[in-house]
Amino acid sequence: MQLSTDPVITVRDGSFGYGDRAVVTHVDLDLHPGDVVAVLGPNGSGKTTLVKGLLGLDAHLGGDVELFGVPRRQFRDHARIGYVPQRHSLSASVRATVSEIVAVGRLPHRPWWRRASARDHQAVRDALQTVGLLDRADAEVATLSGGQQRRVLIARALAGDADVLVMDEPTAGVDAANQEVLATVLESLAAQGRTMLVVTHELEALELIVNRIVCIRAGIVDFDGSPQAYAAHEVAHARDHVHHHPHVLDEEPTTIVDDAGPLDAHEHRGAGHG
Repeated sequence: MQLSTDPVITVRDGSFGYGDRAVVTHVDLDLHPGDVVAVLGPNGSGKTTLVKGLLGLDAHLGGDVELFGVPRRQFRDHARIGYVPQRHSLSASVRATVSEIVAVGRLPHRPWWRRASARDHQAVRDALQTVGLLDRADAEVATLSGGQQRRVLIARALAGDADVLVMDEPTAGVDAANQEVLATVLESLAAQGRTMLVVTHELEALELIVNRIVCIRAGIVDFDGSPQAYAAHEVAHARDHVHHHPHVLDEEPTTIVDDAGPLDAHEHRGAGHG
């Protein structure tokens, strides 16, 4: 686990988007060891663009980004950041067992030609135990529910000894029962001091573990603080919104963003680092 008190992710005046089109601008953000930060905002506000930009999966158009004190373009120790995408394809197109998928998280720790060691096998078992899927280790992922598949991807990141988990909508499309299981898993990880950055629109499932909230609206960060302060911020925002737009009940998305995330365990290896 990361023991330093230095930020693991630092952003100063960051801008991110697609091609040369900025979707999120003027971002200042610090993520410290042990932080559990929820990134909130309306659909299309730029939440996923920000997260992918931090990982090099979307264009970094301006400002400074450092990962573990290293400029992102020079960062190569990608296993330290475990990325769990929102959308995935762990279904009929993937003919693999749960343990085989989780074992992919170990690949950065050994040459591709070397067989898995006892340590690798133990890391897979420990990760599956943590997410409550050890009894499904030999099951094909196609037989699992959406919530269980999400836990498989979390286990894959844990097996890789990630210092930080970056999750994009981990509870999206998951039924209430599986949301509760996921929340319990994330609560356990938070209790271990695991650092997490979680994009979500379902804060209720994470309210017991989040110690900080970052809210993005229309491509800018309009709040960064404690959950308690966020509640007051939202009340003030709703009052001002109704006052200035009395005929608008809901915020309209400003940009439609494709939230699809790659399945490959190395989805952020070598992407956008030039």
